[in-house]
Amino acid sequence: MLLGDRAKYAGLIAGITFTSFLVTFAASYFTGFMTQGFALISENGAADVWVMEPAVEAVEQTTNMSWVALDRVRSVQGVASAVPLVVGTVQARLPGGRVQPFQVIGVDDASLPGIPPLRDGLSPMALRAPDAVVVDAGGTTDKLETPVDKADQWPFAHPHLQAPARELAAGDELLVNDRRVLVAGRSDGLPRYPPRPLFYTTLSHALRILPPERRQLTFVLVRAANGVAARGLATRIEAQTGLRAQSSADFKASTVRWILANSEDVGDIAAMLTLAMSVGFGVTGIMLYMFTQENLRQYAVLSAMGTTARTLLSMIFAQAGLCALIGTGLGIGLCSMLGSLAANAGFPFRIMWFTPLFGALMVLVVSLVAAALSARTVLKLQPMVVFSGR
Repeated sequence: MLLGDRAKYAGLIAGITFTSFLVTFAASYFTGFMTQGFALISENGAADVWVMEPAVEAVEQTTNMSWVALDRVRSVQGVASAVPLVVGTVQARLPGGRVQPFQVIGVDDASLPGIPPLRDGLSPMALRAPDAVVVDAGGTTDKLETPVDKADQWPFAHPHLQAPARELAAGDELLVNDRRVLVAGRSDGLPRYPPRPLFYTTLSHALRILPPERRQLTFVLVRAANGVAARGLATRIEAQTGLRAQSSADFKASTVRWILANSEDVGDIAAMLTLAMSVGFGVTGIMLYMFTQENLRQYAVLSAMGTTARTLLSMIFAQAGLCALIGTGLGIGLCSMLGSLAANAGFPFRIMWFTPLFGALMVLVVSLVAAALSARTVLKLQPMVVFSGR
């Protein structure tokens, strides 16, 4: 009966495919910007424990500490090494005169931890040159540009905002707080959420270009000694220093919870999921109900021949299950293809192991509800009424 009605069969498949695609895409988009929210933690994978001011709840919501905190952390038993990390925001004037906010990430001068892969074979040692920074798009587009013509660069009369531009490259100069900043190269760091351009530089240079503050230390990155568990060490650091300490995994989870509570994009994802489920219930439920109504005579014949209600219900749920299986596969496949294009275009999209399962689960809910609506009609079916035309 299902395959015999091509139009309604195609409609059922299309409705479930759209539901599967939209739910999986929304879940993958949500996963994408969540993972970008803790990109700084991911870039510093060597750190076992992050130490911060007690009021800090996420890597995107920071408050600085005094430099005494670094020595206090180093004195805790089980700490193999502890290095400072400074994070701040500056307004940089690009060579064409445009002003662009940058996040400054100042890493330890000696070890240079957390520097992402650099382009053109550039060595991280280049950051030790005077005034050197490595710039990164940080998930943005067309933010790191300078005029092509030298005559349009460093305007002292007025900015050249509409001049033909190219991307910043090694050797370009910027102005930050009346200080020269020399671009040593570009990096391929992890995109940020929310997107923003980045400066990677040494700690000493970061402190020169950031606005002066009484407290300048943002994080202390700790490596645990051999045989010391990260969570146990974090607990010990908190007890002895009064600072907040979390393992990298716990700090990522804390950042995700903070984004869930404070990001407006979470509401957008919820709206997208609601739309997907509404369309799924509407299209799938209506199409399956119409299909059942049009085939009541066949169900009546089977019922009159002694077919049990359990068998009739099995037929309806088998029809819904077949459509759900095919539609789920098509939807997840379509999501994978379009998601790859979205990721290449710079959108925060990441399919993890649980996102297809979540899409399949939502399709299962939609299909079961749609089948239940149709089953109600079949269970109340009276063959005599159907055959009499009433």
